[in-house]
Amino acid sequence: MHPIVRRLRADLAAHADPAAAGPMQRYMKSAMPFRGVAKPVREQLLRAALATHPLPDSAALDAAVRELWDGARFREERYLALSLTGHRGHARWLDPSWVPLLRHWIVTGGWWDFTDEIASRRIGPLLRAHRQELRPVVSSWATDPDRWLRRTAVICQLGAGPATDTALLTDAIEANIADPDFFLRKGIGWALRQHARTDPAWVRAFVAAHPGLSPLSRREALRRLDP
Repeated sequence: MHPIVRRLRADLAAHADPAAAGPMQRYMKSAMPFRGVAKPVREQLLRAALATHPLPDSAALDAAVRELWDGARFREERYLALSLTGHRGHARWLDPSWVPLLRHWIVTGGWWDFTDEIASRRIGPLLRAHRQELRPVVSSWATDPDRWLRRTAVICQLGAGPATDTALLTDAIEANIADPDFFLRKGIGWALRQHARTDPAWVRAFVAAHPGLSPLSRREALRRLDP
């Protein structure tokens, strides 16, 4: 076992709160149990573990996060794997070669807490930095059978602002506009509402041109725009 993985699992066990674990699991509707360790504590544990067991390169990071994720018995282990990839000292190592692993996490995680973090804070920045290489990948996810990959295609540009690829956003939304899934409909509305901060006229025009948008998507898209 990688030393940092051993340390993090031991620290999670030492800080476990059974009284919190049950409610956390129920809130997330998670089949995997929780230790009951809240995010602020997890972040402290992560910093302490990295101070003792720094990861020297991308290969070491890859090995550690794969072990944490795939061998996880408690959901917080997967949260820590994800946090390790976003750590300020590690984020520079992420490039398109990480996308298959991130895809694996989206599919095997299979819930909004993992998907939303990966989509907006991992896939989105990688897409903006490597648009030519990753645009076809994200575009293909918009029609994938897995709903979480489709949600990723819809919401991955939440932080893009003026750099938003509106053609890609349009394609992702149109591919899923008729899907009754709550998380897709909510994601469509969220993506449009976020882009309205940059270009409200574009969002108004998009909504007007797409009468097939669900009431949920439409309401979320226009929620912060003046009537």
